[in-house]
Order: sequence, then C-alpha cells, then structure tokens
Amino acid sequence: MKIGIGLPVAVPRRPAREVGQWAQDAERLGFHSLGSIDRLVYDILDPLVCLGVAAAVTERVQLFSSILNVGWRRNPVLFAKQLATVDLLSGGRLTAGLGIGGWPDDFAASGVRAKGHGKLFDDTLVEMRRVWDGEVKGVSGPTPLPGADRPRLFIGGLVQPGYARAARFGEGWVAPVSGREFLENGIRGVTEEWARAGRPGRPQILVPRYFCCGPDAADLTSAYVGHYYGSEESPYYESVRVDCLDSDERLREELIALSRAGVDDLVLYPADSSLDQVRLLAEALERSGARRTPTFEFTTTPPAHRP
Repeated sequence: MKIGIGLPVAVPRRPAREVGQWAQDAERLGFHSLGSIDRLVYDILDPLVCLGVAAAVTERVQLFSSILNVGWRRNPVLFAKQLATVDLLSGGRLTAGLGIGGWPDDFAASGVRAKGHGKLFDDTLVEMRRVWDGEVKGVSGPTPLPGADRPRLFIGGLVQPGYARAARFGEGWVAPVSGREFLENGIRGVTEEWARAGRPGRPQILVPRYFCCGPDAADLTSAYVGHYYGSEESPYYESVRVDCLDSDERLREELIALSRAGVDDLVLYPADSSLDQVRLLAEALERSGARRTPTFEFTTTPPAHRP
C-alpha cells in the first residue's frame, strides 16, 4: 500500500502561500502522493488550483483528488480542460477522484438540484472523454489527448450504480473518509462490477483518512472534524472522528487494517496546517513500520487478498 499526504487546502485559516512548500517537503520526505479534497461553501482553497501549484514545484510525487464533486460542476468541457491542464503541467501525474458530491449547501450555492445526479454524472464522464478524444471542436479545434496522456479517473460512490460507474469509466474506486464496513462493501462491490464489465486485472482502491501529529494532536483533530462537519453534535462527527489517526498506535493499527483489506493508495489529510506536520507524519510512518522504497509503502505479512 502506497502512502501519500493531503495538501492543507481545507484546514481553516491555513497560510495559503505555504501550499507549495508543503508539496516540496512531501516529495523530499518520500510521500508517494499529494491529495486535495473538494467543497464549495467552506473555508477551502480551490483543489485544482492547488494541485496545479503542487505540479509546478514537484517532479515525482503523484497527484490525487479524493474527491472532486461533479454534481455542481455543470460544464463538462471546462472541467475536462481543467483536469487536462493539471495533468499536462505535472507531466501525467494526475489521478482525478470524482464523485457526485453530498453537501446540500454546495448545490444550493451553485443553483443545482441536490438529487438525481447519477445520469448527469454519467453524461459528464462521457462528454469529458469526447473532449479528450478531440471530438468537441470549434473553428480550429482542440488538441486531443490520447489515452496515455490524459488524467486517470477514480470514481467514488457507496451503492451499486457507483461501483458500476467506476468499472465503466475509471481505473479504480475512492472509498469514504471513514467506515471499515463501507470500505469492505465497496471493495467487494467494485470488484464484482469490474469482473461483470469484463475489465482485465482489478480496480485500484484509494482511501482517504484524516491525521494529526504532535502533543496536541487529539484536540486539534477533534476541533477540525467538528468545524468541518458543523459541530461535534453533527451525526457525522463520531463516525469520522473514530477513524482519524492522531497517535502512533492508531496510525499503525489503520495501516495494518487497510493494507490487509487490499487498499492500494492511502492519502492522509491534515487536521492542522503547520508545515511541521509533513515531517512529523513521515517520522510517525517510519515508527509505524512504513518503509521508503523510495516512497512510503506499507505491507502486511502475509500480503492482503482481495475478495
């Protein structure tokens, strides 16, 4: 299982100009990937702009979005161009994790209905393919992006149509930020749909988790999760908080569990935006048994098996 670190885009009041330094530190310290999450009505930096910044200041580290919300992005041609731009800037390092989106405020602010977006999602993915194939033409026509030179897509979703969408359009599936049962059901569901679609090999599995390191890690994590989900009284607070990684013990426990479940990529998103978090996480991973070979990986013995 390869291990990456999220950019601090969604930590309130983060020093925005430090995003580039965070990306450089992450690459230097051996993280496999940099991640970015997405929300509209929140104190968050634009995820694609920040991935573009990361692309410009790094050379090796992979770039993930987990996830970008398609439901309220109503222009698939523009969206396809934005994704392709980040991919080109990075030299082909972007894997775009995409989902419908689940925050009602985001849909309200963008003037889009919050339900019934499965078909819209499918139509958007089809149109994006057309853009990248050069089928959307103007007077002079866009430059097509051959299959090897376009963003890889991972698809999120927790029900059968989402798993089928991942098998049809993606190279893998994005799990939710918490919930072992969601993860296990999702791996099983997307693997079954993958086989049903006649896809060779198996889908890649990407899991996001929140982390924080240091003596105040538990308090900082609780404050962040409470802020992100509205309050500690939110129905989502406890389910997310329990899967946050705020100690070496919790980190190692989760590394073992996710590796055994068959996860391919883990991206750890920060609950604190201090630049020290990049170094502290690298040190915690090494204490927890992860190895830099040359980027951070964690393997259980015996190796994980897929359902």
